[in-house]
Amino acid sequence: MSSRSDVTAAGAAHPPPVVGVFLKLLPITLAVFIAFLTIGLLLPVLPLHVSDALGMSTLMVGMVIGTQFAAALLSRAWAGNLADTRGAKRAVVTGFLFASCSGGAYLVSLAFLSAPTASVWILLLGRVLLGCGESLIVTGALSWGVGLVGPQNAGKVMAWVGIAMYGAYSVGAPVGMAVQEGYGFAGICVAAAILPVLALVLVLNVRAIAPTAARRTPFYKVLGAVWGAGIGLALCSVGFGVITAFIALLFAAREWGDASLAFTAFGLAFIGARIFFGHLPDKLGGARVALVCVCIEAAGQLLIWGAQTPVMAYAGAALTGLGYSLAFPGFGVEAVRRAPPQSRGVAMGAYVAFLDISLGLTGPVSGAVAGAWGIETVYLAGAVAVALSVLIAMRLLASGSKGSRHA
Repeated sequence: MSSRSDVTAAGAAHPPPVVGVFLKLLPITLAVFIAFLTIGLLLPVLPLHVSDALGMSTLMVGMVIGTQFAAALLSRAWAGNLADTRGAKRAVVTGFLFASCSGGAYLVSLAFLSAPTASVWILLLGRVLLGCGESLIVTGALSWGVGLVGPQNAGKVMAWVGIAMYGAYSVGAPVGMAVQEGYGFAGICVAAAILPVLALVLVLNVRAIAPTAARRTPFYKVLGAVWGAGIGLALCSVGFGVITAFIALLFAAREWGDASLAFTAFGLAFIGARIFFGHLPDKLGGARVALVCVCIEAAGQLLIWGAQTPVMAYAGAALTGLGYSLAFPGFGVEAVRRAPPQSRGVAMGAYVAFLDISLGLTGPVSGAVAGAWGIETVYLAGAVAVALSVLIAMRLLASGSKGSRHA
């Protein structure tokens, strides 16, 4: 019988205890939210700091933004194996410490404003630290959550961890602008160093789960099981990537004022979809849900591309968040169903690695596109990339149906 059928049978035998799942995941969810404010605070601030304060090009802005995701990608195998062999809780706690150190690096970079190149290199170090921290936090939290509530609730785990992540982006963006106005970039740096420590305190008393593997699992062995879902995630994540890296510059170029509301619109739509519809990937199947959601996300990207007013851009950001919200767990449920249970941490790391690939490439590639054809063009490119993930969802849906018939 296929692994997909095994998980479905388990879910049928043990109906998902919604309230119990929520309560078990609540401390982890809150901790991830607080830690990810470290990223959210910087979303509208860091591109402008690199562009205005340091006088760098859009390509360099993309490089600075993308470095975090490149570092996360390179550390996924390590993070997954740490979660499997040493425990998911240890991975999460280590990630919080890395994230806190990134804020310290940002603070040090301010001492070199008169030497912009040196300042950028120190910022890049901070982005590397944050990328490693993000990798450990996300991989560990997903593995920890699935271990606490069972693989039949994998979609719910991804939904709640995602709410924490993107809720932090939504709240962090306007808070970041307020902190920037009141205390400057130094205030952002101090907050980025303190917040992960607060998150660490929240999870100290949460029950750890036993390691699921006695030895390291080769990353490539698990990669083969999740690559289809991973490519779907990579393509649909381009929409999120271009908002993260360039929406602030688009608003500045159009003289539309504060771009933080675009992040808020994205985040609120993302969270709303997760709260009200987060159960659908477990119930209806991940590929089916992802297929609908990536179409919505592509429409949002096209709306930003053609926006003539900030309200249209806000609407496009909201549609992007609405679609991307369930595309992530949709493709993720397909990844979990295809992965061996003893390598769940590595599988989560391998799956999320495709997000890192996407965001790591989206920053510099979109920066080059913006420099050549204008800042708004990156959203047309984003729409095309997201639309291509429709083909992946259709393939997963077809292969899943065949697997069910032959089980």
